[in-house]
Amino acid sequence: MTSLHGNLSGNQRRKMKSAARLYAVQALFQMEHSAQTVEAVRAEFLDHRFGATYDGDEMQDGDIELFAAVLEDAVNYQAPIDQMTDRALVAKWPIARIDPTLRALFRAAGAEFQRKDAPPKVVITEYVDVARAFFPDGKEPKFVNAVLDHMAREAQPEAF
Repeated sequence: MTSLHGNLSGNQRRKMKSAARLYAVQALFQMEHSAQTVEAVRAEFLDHRFGATYDGDEMQDGDIELFAAVLEDAVNYQAPIDQMTDRALVAKWPIARIDPTLRALFRAAGAEFQRKDAPPKVVITEYVDVARAFFPDGKEPKFVNAVLDHMAREAQPEAF
């Protein structure tokens, strides 16, 4: 069986999935702060971010299928994902009070927990890495790890 990524190494596929997750968080953040539809934002990212070159720096190519699926599911299942996130927030703050970047991250990860395509520990590790990219010097990555662990245990108890 041939896949879209059939000629890529495992490392290349992992990098593309990681990039897709980062782009999904950015796209969800952008959607929350603009009146753009999911279709418009998806098209913008595919046309202008995936593999684009800015000031001589080439952007990572992303896994288009994963990006589209996470974006769609995060939007389509936002209410149950937000409810699951609310239950996981240690500080008992509603998701509406959380930093918008973290809110987008929790929605993207929640979408992946719902999909059950990747093991929860992989999803957690990947999104903690995304948190590190946005908050390199803060406590947010540890916070993200704790919240995502709680969300994963709720969404996929059989995996633990």
